[in-house]
Amino acid sequence: MIKSFYDVVIVGGGHNGLTAGAYLARAGKSVLLLEREDHLGGAAVSAAAFQGVDARLSRYSYLVSLLPKQIIDELGLDIELARRRYSSYTPIPGDTTGGLLIDNGDEAATRRSFVRVGGGSDTDFEAMRDFNADTERLARALFPTVCGPLPTRSEARKLLDDDALWEELIEKPLGQAIVRRFENDLVRGVVATDALIGTFTSLDDPSLEANRCFLYHVIGNETGDWDIPIGGMGVVSRELERAAREAGAHLVTGAEVTSISADGNVHYRLQHEEHAVKGRRILANVAPWVLRELLNGDNTEEIARPEGAQIKVNLLLSRLPKLQDESVPPEAAFGGTFHINEGYGRLESAFHEAVQGAIPGPLPCEIYCHSLTDQSILSPELVAVGAQTLTVFGLHAPDRWLNEENNDARRGQLQAAVLASLNSVLAEPIEDLILKDATGKPCIESKTTLDLEHALNMPGGNIFHGPLQWPFLEDDAPRNTAAERWGVNTGNPRILLCGAGARRGGGVSGLGGHNAAMAVLEDLADK
Repeated sequence: MIKSFYDVVIVGGGHNGLTAGAYLARAGKSVLLLEREDHLGGAAVSAAAFQGVDARLSRYSYLVSLLPKQIIDELGLDIELARRRYSSYTPIPGDTTGGLLIDNGDEAATRRSFVRVGGGSDTDFEAMRDFNADTERLARALFPTVCGPLPTRSEARKLLDDDALWEELIEKPLGQAIVRRFENDLVRGVVATDALIGTFTSLDDPSLEANRCFLYHVIGNETGDWDIPIGGMGVVSRELERAAREAGAHLVTGAEVTSISADGNVHYRLQHEEHAVKGRRILANVAPWVLRELLNGDNTEEIARPEGAQIKVNLLLSRLPKLQDESVPPEAAFGGTFHINEGYGRLESAFHEAVQGAIPGPLPCEIYCHSLTDQSILSPELVAVGAQTLTVFGLHAPDRWLNEENNDARRGQLQAAVLASLNSVLAEPIEDLILKDATGKPCIESKTTLDLEHALNMPGGNIFHGPLQWPFLEDDAPRNTAAERWGVNTGNPRILLCGAGARRGGGVSGLGGHNAAMAVLEDLADK
């Protein structure tokens, strides 16, 4: 039975809301979580995407990097993360002599690959090794702070203890460092893509959006490794749900929140009936833009509507495709991140083409093959015949192109651009390998930014809920409240962010939920 008053009401049942609920309930707080969908987990779910086909895809989120081991251990989560042997493979379209394969298990082979694409020079191999060492130092300095109160900029800089590296990665456009450190355009692009996933910007933009995106991609658990969750992304959310329920949190699905008031009243619709509940604290596991609408003018902070810039395509194949590059087996090429048409020059050109309203041609893309590392997401029958899943993430496809009238047509155009980009490096058409579902339709689904907005309530399809922020406060920023110190403030002391839109939010990390819970516990302890 739902009570009329709780210590904490959480709006939104994505993985961050579940994280917050688990921590707060374990601390003895009464917790009500309201989720509008009929299931929990938000973007971190697994689903049978194709009718009559027993394959459970990580439909939206697909890899884990930023989820701290501290959260896994403190909540007792039974999650197995698998490390991929291969970091990445980047072919050169039309070249059958070899692309760039970065093999974490064979340094000598990786060096030979750099020499091959570098025209006989291993200069970029050495440069990459030095650059990785530098980003690992950055990760070791900053990642231990993400589950604590925010350091100031000066404190974070002191933790790194390298002014030159700080200037290079934090103060100046990332493109300058990439061009200065690396010679080969393809190698430069491999480094640059971590700065552009979900972020529509140029690598030379003085806003430093690319730098912030890059930072969050390389600091996870002090290594920057992106791991496969065994069983699919839904395992992460199910474990968080279990932890929250066992701790005593009340989780309600099918409950659509319609408004939030500044004094802590939450109105929601459940089974066609209107309800209201009050909380000492309200945690918003929704984008700040959505919270602004729910507050109906009670908010005080001005924010801009977010914009995503990607197309995501999920496929189920009869087998891995053959490559134009005959020197690399498909199992190695698809065993890590497969970069397509992501040379540095192509990334920059594609951005400027997209700004002008044109779908970039070819479209920069990258691929992840979950099933190579984790066959448990496929039925035994699919495993027996060698079926594989592919997730393709196309860059520089901004939400500004889309509206309710043209979304279907644009989705088709963008899907065609993704397949064309993929085919530019394959020795056979990818279309010939796509399995059919029970109705005879190809097992392929594409999600535009507008589709993400409809399915997940992500404004503009922005996977970070808004512009990423540094994992530190400016030296003169206010730190008077727990919400400010933990990076979850909204301008209203009763209402806190607990999702990807919180500072240090984004990705499947649980950080928004953890830090909001810590702020609440600190705040209520003082009352």
